Amino acid sequence: MITELQPGTLTDEQKEYLAGLMAGVSQSLNPQLSTLDAPAVHGTPVSELCKQERWKHEEDPLEIWDKLLAHAEQNKFPDEADTFRFRYHGLFYVAPAQNAFMLRCRVPAGVLTAAQMRGLAEIAAQWGGGYADITTRSNIQIREIAPRNIINVLTKLQETGLTSRGSGVDNVRNITASPTAGIDRTELIDTRPLAKALHHYVLNHRDLFGLPRKFNVAFDGGGSVSVLADTNDIGFFAVRVSEGKAIEPGIYFRVELAGISGHKQFAKDAGIIVKPGQCVAVAGAMIRVFAAHGCRTDRKKARLKYLIDQWGVPKFLEAVRNALSFPLVEFPREQCSFAQQPVRHGHVGVYKQVQRSLNYIGVAIPVGRMRAPQMRRLADLGQNYGSGHFRLTPWQNLLMPDIPDAFVETVKRNLVRIGFHYEASTIAGGLVACTGNTGCKWASTNTKGQAVELARFLEKRVQLDQPINIHLTGCPNSCAQHYIGDIGLLGTKATLEGESVEAYNVAFGGGFGDDRAIAKEVFKGIPFSALPELLEHVLKVYLARRKPGESFAEFARRHEIKQLQEMFSQ
Repeated sequence: MITELQPGTLTDEQKEYLAGLMAGVSQSLNPQLSTLDAPAVHGTPVSELCKQERWKHEEDPLEIWDKLLAHAEQNKFPDEADTFRFRYHGLFYVAPAQNAFMLRCRVPAGVLTAAQMRGLAEIAAQWGGGYADITTRSNIQIREIAPRNIINVLTKLQETGLTSRGSGVDNVRNITASPTAGIDRTELIDTRPLAKALHHYVLNHRDLFGLPRKFNVAFDGGGSVSVLADTNDIGFFAVRVSEGKAIEPGIYFRVELAGISGHKQFAKDAGIIVKPGQCVAVAGAMIRVFAAHGCRTDRKKARLKYLIDQWGVPKFLEAVRNALSFPLVEFPREQCSFAQQPVRHGHVGVYKQVQRSLNYIGVAIPVGRMRAPQMRRLADLGQNYGSGHFRLTPWQNLLMPDIPDAFVETVKRNLVRIGFHYEASTIAGGLVACTGNTGCKWASTNTKGQAVELARFLEKRVQLDQPINIHLTGCPNSCAQHYIGDIGLLGTKATLEGESVEAYNVAFGGGFGDDRAIAKEVFKGIPFSALPELLEHVLKVYLARRKPGESFAEFARRHEIKQLQEMFSQ
């Protein structure tokens, strides 16, 4: 079992463990794994490849530094093929929403230092739009970057100790871990070393780039704040195995596969159990099997879900076994003990750490947007009153760990002065929104702006006694994971008085973890101008008709769609 991390960064013992883990991964992989090293097209004739695969085949996106330099010197935007290739370096040309680049970082395990926060603030202020967004993958994005500044941005990012390589398109995305890892009283294991080990393993193996489509991995150590691991392609869930079972007692990980919430699917238990020191090797083998056999002719069927739909889990695991030098152990799920349920909205507020006299503060950041001056002041707060570290969460906010008891009130006051808060209403605390059409060409609606407007409206008119999650996403790609929200809003267009207006399809009853459920769509094409009053009515009907202690999601699930339409339309 991984030993407890002390406040701050990794201890010498943890660094030694991580180094040993990384060294051991290569020894854990079967030499026969080289058989997965197919040509760049992985055996598929070039003529049958989709255009994105042909672009990768024609020019390696990882070897275009000279092209990046040329575009910066000429202040020139890329063509369609190079727009795709530039995303391998974390640079997204987002026209027509913005005639500029967006930078997406990699923040493994969501752990960010005060110095890195200042560096990101400098990038945003000097070369971007003066702001940064926390994403639903515990990550950071910076927008409004001109072509002439892309090299400055990339080199400055590397100087801060971060990278953006492989943060877009067909790559393993930011590796996430439980936000409270190492400071949580209820967790089974600190997952930060594992997330960091996989992060570095991916970065240092070129064959783990250029997958058929994007690939998400998360490590859930059983803490108080969910990392939404069941929405990932691979979710590692910490469990305890007690004495008297068929395997040695201790902490293990169960593996769940093929989560993709935008396609209404949670990850499913694969029936296997993995030792902590084996997780990186298992993840590497699974990614390689996906790279070798995933679809490269149809982008709509190129995620891991579709390979497993085609093969079935047993065949997929057999291919993974052939890529490893140790066996995959099958073990019944019911013989495992899981950690307690995460605290609902536990990402906001003040909580005691496992370390004596220390606290972490969940900072409420509306829809994840931080201005550069706010980022600098956050960095100062974290450094002056804590350990100088932050934890980004998939709820588009951050945690400030290691705050001594004596400084909690001081930090709370300063957060309010900065423009954030240490507590949120039952509505604002669960508000999640994607970038929206102000920064993404796929989005139909201004999700971030409308999310804030919606929350302010509802907070004045509805008093809830239980937290609720409202997710706004601008397109079916569902970056804000609207299907797992208590209320999920999918951006679309509607016609109102002869004009096209921004609107939402409205779904109710989503959930995650032990409460996992896909929200069911109840209304379609509701103009945003009518949405706040509709949701006010919905919540008031719920309060009037619910059973004692019943959550909104439970209320929505026990009624059929037609019943909900009738109740909420009156």
